[in-house]
Amino acid sequence: MKVILLCAGYATRLYPLTLDKPKPLLSVAGKPIIEYLLENIIQIKKIDAVYIVTNNKFADIFKDWENEFQFPLPIIIINDKTMSNDDRLGAIGDLYYTIQQSHIDDDVLVIAGDNLFDLNMIDFCNFAEKNKPYASIAVFDVKHKDLARKYGLVELNNEGQVIDFKEKPEKPRTTLASLALYFYPQETIKFIEKYIHEGNNPDQPGHYAAWLSRCYKVYAYPFDGHWFDVGDFDSLEKANLFFKNKKVKQKES
Repeated sequence: MKVILLCAGYATRLYPLTLDKPKPLLSVAGKPIIEYLLENIIQIKKIDAVYIVTNNKFADIFKDWENEFQFPLPIIIINDKTMSNDDRLGAIGDLYYTIQQSHIDDDVLVIAGDNLFDLNMIDFCNFAEKNKPYASIAVFDVKHKDLARKYGLVELNNEGQVIDFKEKPEKPRTTLASLALYFYPQETIKFIEKYIHEGNNPDQPGHYAAWLSRCYKVYAYPFDGHWFDVGDFDSLEKANLFFKNKKVKQKES
């Protein structure tokens, strides 16, 4: 299994913090966001490589970080060659680019690089393995429809299969949000090329999962824990506060 971390955004809503530093390397409670993600995925024994797809502006910064960071698996930095927010490939474009450039023909775990959560990754991957050859996503109930408008929202049937997936709808029918955590079995990788070549939206990773749910099958793993989609200063501060308090509690126990 391969992991692809989507880290090619320019995070303009967090300027000036992200003018010279990629969002996944911003510090939360004294540690870069991306290191929390990597600590989560190391639980999964099937993973044999991690790909971090970024842009030309931040590729060298990621390489410098990777040279200092001690991790037991190979980390491969992929430069998508884009230079600004205007010529970016988009999350699905970057996913496709990484698969093509690295000749990936394996199960793939895809995670947005600004995601912070305390989901048990072994449980999620066991769920995903059980539902192969179909894709699986993680979902989280944000409870309030005003908040739900910010996310890709998912409706499920009684079997946990995705029956509707809409990106940031104006009038939400559900509060079940996609975490931007996706498991794509080897059998579904070929469909990404079809999606791109049909001219579908290459931005927002949920667009591909939504398309896949309509033409194939996608199952959803309901996650009940803590999740921070770090997109602005407010969410960054909330994540900082949560993980600082968590560290204090761990020291006290």
